[in-house]
Amino acid sequence: MPETTLDVLALQLMQLDPADDAGVSEFVAGVRAHVAARGEAGGTPALVALAGTVDLLERVPVAQRGILLGEAGRYIERAMGEASGTVPVAEAAFDEGALPPDTDVDLLRDFIAESRDILTGAEAALLELESNPADDESVNTVFRAFHTIKGTAAFLGLGGLSAFAHHAESLLSLVRDKEIPYNSRCADLSLRSSDMLKAFLDSVEAAIDGSRLVPPVGADVLTSELERAAAGEIFEESVVETTVIEVDVITVAAAGSAGDAAGAAAMAEAMASVVAATAVREAATGPTSGKAKHEAELSVRVRTDRLDRLIDMVGELVIAQSMIAGDTGVSQIKNQALARKITHAGKIVRDLQDLSMSMRMVPLKGTFQKLTRLVRDLAQKNGKAVEFVTNGDDTEIDRNMVDAIADPLVHMVRNSLDHGLEPRDERQASGKRPQGTLKLSAFHQGGHVVVELKDDGRGLNREKIVAKAIARGLIESEKGMSDGDVWQLIFAPGFSTADKITDVSGRGVGMDVVKRNVEQIRGRIDIASEKGLGTTITLRLPLTLAITDGMLVRVGDERYIVPTINIQLSFRPATDSLYTVTGRGEMVLLRESTIPIVRLHRLFGIAGAAERPEEALLMLVGDGERQCAILVDELLGQHQVVAKSLGRGLGTVPGVSGGAILGDGRVGLILDVAQIIQLGRTAGNDDVTPAAPDRRSVA
Repeated sequence: MPETTLDVLALQLMQLDPADDAGVSEFVAGVRAHVAARGEAGGTPALVALAGTVDLLERVPVAQRGILLGEAGRYIERAMGEASGTVPVAEAAFDEGALPPDTDVDLLRDFIAESRDILTGAEAALLELESNPADDESVNTVFRAFHTIKGTAAFLGLGGLSAFAHHAESLLSLVRDKEIPYNSRCADLSLRSSDMLKAFLDSVEAAIDGSRLVPPVGADVLTSELERAAAGEIFEESVVETTVIEVDVITVAAAGSAGDAAGAAAMAEAMASVVAATAVREAATGPTSGKAKHEAELSVRVRTDRLDRLIDMVGELVIAQSMIAGDTGVSQIKNQALARKITHAGKIVRDLQDLSMSMRMVPLKGTFQKLTRLVRDLAQKNGKAVEFVTNGDDTEIDRNMVDAIADPLVHMVRNSLDHGLEPRDERQASGKRPQGTLKLSAFHQGGHVVVELKDDGRGLNREKIVAKAIARGLIESEKGMSDGDVWQLIFAPGFSTADKITDVSGRGVGMDVVKRNVEQIRGRIDIASEKGLGTTITLRLPLTLAITDGMLVRVGDERYIVPTINIQLSFRPATDSLYTVTGRGEMVLLRESTIPIVRLHRLFGIAGAAERPEEALLMLVGDGERQCAILVDELLGQHQVVAKSLGRGLGTVPGVSGGAILGDGRVGLILDVAQIIQLGRTAGNDDVTPAAPDRRSVA
């Protein structure tokens, strides 16, 4: 075989037939030999991109080889320019300026989405490696992630991204080949590389929309650090506790003390390099297991806007089918065969609705993994040892709701770690183990998804919260306030009891955002805390915002939908069970407890509704610990309805979360039980929690 110079490779490429398997294999071998020979001196970005391109040649159909060979020719030409000095290496690596003119935008968007998914899995594997550095499968997972991004980026003409991914991949190649150990230095450098690749993807995404394609801030610095690691620079291990990750558990600790400048400098220096003793090289992607390949073949990526459109159309189909089935003209037809067909069509539509809704459901695993990384970084920054335990990350929730709860969970974790968990010395002084525990769980309960964050820290300080609330004029005194009422005060905007607000968080700062975001998706947030033992924050969220199971009720001539998850029972009260309680309004005695009565016709100004509860129905509804009995005229049956917003024209209507088109084409309003209970309190019922009777007959 002739010497594999760039000139020889260019000549081979000009004479190469894409269908010539032997010729293609010879060309690929020549490129690899040339790159390997240059490896001792360090491959240039164009050579890195060239190597990534030819890696794909042997794995794609013959019909696609022509495109790849054209890309290879472009990189050979650029490599020649780099070798002669006519193309600056730095410019070739990062300053692309604009996307290639022949860029396939749809293909590029798919690459960005897939790369982000790949990096999410790689980050989880990197955290796993900190606990088990000998886990070869995790090493291969990260290596394959960086390698795949490198090769595909090269194919798409993203030389800067491909070059950086090559440097990140090379570090994992050294670990995989057992030439350096995977230690805390390597972990920090690899995680920073993952973050930088995400920043590159963001830059490419912005360039699709017309922005200039520029390298992320710090890319050149991090590249230099990766090159120094590959060049064999060795740094001593600083005093740092290795991150420990078990199944769903991560333990992190910071190096030195907060005021130890030498320790901080050592940490910064250590993070900037890795123990390395070999040159940068190309390595083939590890084989994909048969199971993983099979699963990949059974899945397909769909644009989210198309999926949302499908869900909307299925919802319209459900509404149309309900209108047909409920039409009086259809019901009067004495044709049993037609009735069976309509019933069968209804069943198919319901199954289609369930199937389409399941397509929107995604596990919380990705969200939990991001929080794992957040805990790791914050624990190191704060100098705390933290055991982060996650359970139920396979719990599924509507895709749109995953985005809605991401920020609230970040605020909750930051507050718990910064102000909930004590420093080591404080924990030891109180008889606790130095390592704090932060547990994040998710599970289904009563038609809801429950996400629970629990720490074993110092707990909320009732006295400090009350004093701060009084000082800010939120309350006059704590008289009659339960612990739950006091804990709710931390959701006031800007509320904080911290003596010193840190750059991480202040207890309460941002928690108003948490509550507002959760309530916008019809969820609820509760807090339980015990001084010295810890705090538990619980989010209760609907499975989806698109479908509501509800009971259709009539009040006067109006009809409303009450979500079934809030309904406990319905009953017609006896006259002697109705009371008025001083300062608390109308009550009904039920099972030795008094329940406040909320009259919907008074709240919404409905004429012609039943006035006497004993001649109508009371529906007992609850929102957590709070309960009330709403007065309705009649129950019309249980329905599964497609929930829709009221539109910008109406905005937010108190006590109403949305609307649904009913079988006869009319609109039924969906009641927000939590707001109904609150509206009942402001309308005269000062307390809606069950209490011992202090009763007086209304009669």
